[in-house]
Amino acid sequence: MSYETVIGLEIHLELATRSKMFCRCSADHFGKKPNSQVCPICLGLPGSLPYPNRKAIEWTVLLGLALECQVPLISKFDRKNYFYPDLPKGYQISQYDQPFCRNGKITFQTQDSGIRTIRINRVHLEEDTGRLIHRTIEGNKCTLIDFNRSGVPLVEIVSEPEIHSIEEMLNYARKIREIARYLKISNADMEKGQMRFELNLSLRRNGHTDLPPYRIEVKNINSFKFLKAAALYEIKRQTGMLLGGEVPVQETRGFDEEKQITFGQRRKEEAHDYRYFPEPDIPPVRWEKQQIDDLKKLLPELPDVKRKRLIKAYRLSDFQAASLSKSIKKADYFEEAVKIGLIKGISSEEIANVIINRKVKFENVSPDKLINNILEQKQKLDRKGTITLCNEVLKQFPDEVKRYREGKTGLMQFFVGQVMSKAHGAADPNLTREILQNNIDISGVADTNLATKRSG
Repeated sequence: MSYETVIGLEIHLELATRSKMFCRCSADHFGKKPNSQVCPICLGLPGSLPYPNRKAIEWTVLLGLALECQVPLISKFDRKNYFYPDLPKGYQISQYDQPFCRNGKITFQTQDSGIRTIRINRVHLEEDTGRLIHRTIEGNKCTLIDFNRSGVPLVEIVSEPEIHSIEEMLNYARKIREIARYLKISNADMEKGQMRFELNLSLRRNGHTDLPPYRIEVKNINSFKFLKAAALYEIKRQTGMLLGGEVPVQETRGFDEEKQITFGQRRKEEAHDYRYFPEPDIPPVRWEKQQIDDLKKLLPELPDVKRKRLIKAYRLSDFQAASLSKSIKKADYFEEAVKIGLIKGISSEEIANVIINRKVKFENVSPDKLINNILEQKQKLDRKGTITLCNEVLKQFPDEVKRYREGKTGLMQFFVGQVMSKAHGAADPNLTREILQNNIDISGVADTNLATKRSG
């Protein structure tokens, strides 16, 4: 009996505001002295009152608009009640039934060049919790609490449970991070805890469409690597249980990074367990339609639109455009380099290949310096040297040569990239392509003499 994976993903992003969500303490908490950035509000002391961070609210709506969400004209904050050491008030200010954004979607390309769309249930805003630090001090195990993170604005993106593979899950999560960085609302640096995942995963029999009768949630996953490992472990664990006639207990689990396994923590709570009720100290947030329209105007060119424009404007391949558009900084760097390069006779394709294959550290190399480096390198590698490198690549990858000869012509970009890498950007990509296309003989090796004759 085989099963299909049903995944719903909750992604938490810390917003890059200067101050926290409901007070004016600094939100830049990473690496700071513990409990040095706190006040009566984020410590939940009696008599303190929250006042919302307008920028965090606007950025949440901006993210929702980028994810094609509907933005209701009335939203509100709620109290989510639970008792845990890192929650100083005994409740978290979050959103329940009236979030800022609803019913969005993410579309991405799959490995087989198909298009997949994952619906987004909601995008809401809340405050982050403190951080628990587990230590052994003088032989005694203890837990320390750092409240610097408490109150930092945290946006949560909740997908519908319609992700059915690990590949889809990772593509979806990476696309969210990409968009957040394009909007410049979060650095989404997982090493600093700025992007975290909660994985909801269960299994159903192939061919069934109903949701499974149980749901397992794995909390506080802080890297793509661990997200994949947690999903793989849960698929294996749940499959074994179902094949043995046992339905997994609905529960919340943690992930052990060293052992690469999940472990039970507590029975899974439902919404009523949190005793949500409207936050009495913060009035509802009301929008005018014009305010939403004004926020839409702030949306930059998003990754998918930029990728299509790069292909059209600079005659790039889909691979090149996708690689350059993954980072708005890299895309802007490329376009600035093209402006300089065209004046000096260097094609946009060649510039793209150098940036991608040489993994240019564009933070340290200006576009002008990059173009000068390309010009210097181009003078060092002649046609004969390019033919030699083409031979090396074709000999190194005989299986790819065979697949190319069988019709997988898209591999030409792979061959060109390998030659450019070996040449450290010194090879002319157009000349390289010409040699590769015209001089692959039956053994898959370029004939130097033939190439020379043809070029002459």
